[in-house]
Amino acid sequence: MTTYALVLVFHLFFEQSFMNKPLEPPVSLNLGRDATAAAAVPTPLVSAYGSYAKGVLCCLIATVSFGLMFPVMTSALTRVDPFTFTSLRYLVAGAAFLVLLQRREGTAALNLKGEPLVLAWLLGSIGFAGFGAFVFLGQQLAGRDGALTASIMMATQPMLGLLVNSVVRRVLPPLYSFLFILLSFCGVALVVTKGDIGGLLHAPQDYAANALIVVGALCWVIYTFGATFFKQWSPLRYTTMTIWLGLTTIIGLNLVLFAVHALPVPRLAALGAIVPHLLYMGFWAGFVGILSWNMGNRILTPLNGMLFMDVVPMTTFIASALAGVVATPVQIAGACMTGTALVLNNLYLRRRGRRLTRAFLKTPLELESRTASGKPGTGRHKA
Repeated sequence: MTTYALVLVFHLFFEQSFMNKPLEPPVSLNLGRDATAAAAVPTPLVSAYGSYAKGVLCCLIATVSFGLMFPVMTSALTRVDPFTFTSLRYLVAGAAFLVLLQRREGTAALNLKGEPLVLAWLLGSIGFAGFGAFVFLGQQLAGRDGALTASIMMATQPMLGLLVNSVVRRVLPPLYSFLFILLSFCGVALVVTKGDIGGLLHAPQDYAANALIVVGALCWVIYTFGATFFKQWSPLRYTTMTIWLGLTTIIGLNLVLFAVHALPVPRLAALGAIVPHLLYMGFWAGFVGILSWNMGNRILTPLNGMLFMDVVPMTTFIASALAGVVATPVQIAGACMTGTALVLNNLYLRRRGRRLTRAFLKTPLELESRTASGKPGTGRHKA
């Protein structure tokens, strides 16, 4: 009942803030189209959905919530395995989203008859089972520094989105964007290796845990891209339905691992110890964080909201330092490098977008001017 009441409070708040508009996708990466083309669309710096300060606050709430996930998981993973925790986490988040969906769209939104269930199940499995299993397993195997690596990979998701978009659309990203992608991953390499790049080249097997985190981050990018195949669904419905469909994979995987004794069944004492972690990861980061991210991007526009992804590793690095895991100067430099790449690419897309917009607006005016003057080459013939 407490969870239900909290969901209703947030429903009333967000419904008023959105002015009854549908929610945006969980992560705005412009994956359904060429990112630079999307940036070319002339949009105001701040949309009409709310004030600038409110948008900034929402994006900060979201990204700080996401950044605190990884230190919280560092503690939780000492008590239960990542697969069990992922199952329980999305049961909590899924219940909250289900209540909100029913309140906003009614019970008809829960009817999936005639819908592409297999694709929705596959994307839910990739996004929730894949992200949770790979990222948190990698974090657990990476040890004390796992939270730092996981957080820095979250800041590279917009860059991963450009790569996924390029593969799917078969269009190379702009040269400068590609260089910024390389710069961001150089920063990741510094965080992962603590500056020992030679060790990464000569003994890559020592960094297998970090590779799992990269795969997990890529799973979330693919899941976000998959929303373009469900344009008839509201983003809230897409999130809710794919969480519950993905849960079948997560829980099924858990049961198999228990059956073959690959994982021990958690004891009640261990489950009781992670209740605070579940409340934070499931309800706050998994539900409130996503809603805040949606709202902030709606107010500020996704291109502006993307910049707040830099807050994720900043939050994790600070929280980890307070917990006794202090990043080395090289790791801090790597995080700054990745953050700088994100900002520079964002500025480049803005500049390129304005240039493409001017060219788009200029061409029709030139044609109209030539047509009016009767100049050749415009399709107008002299009598």
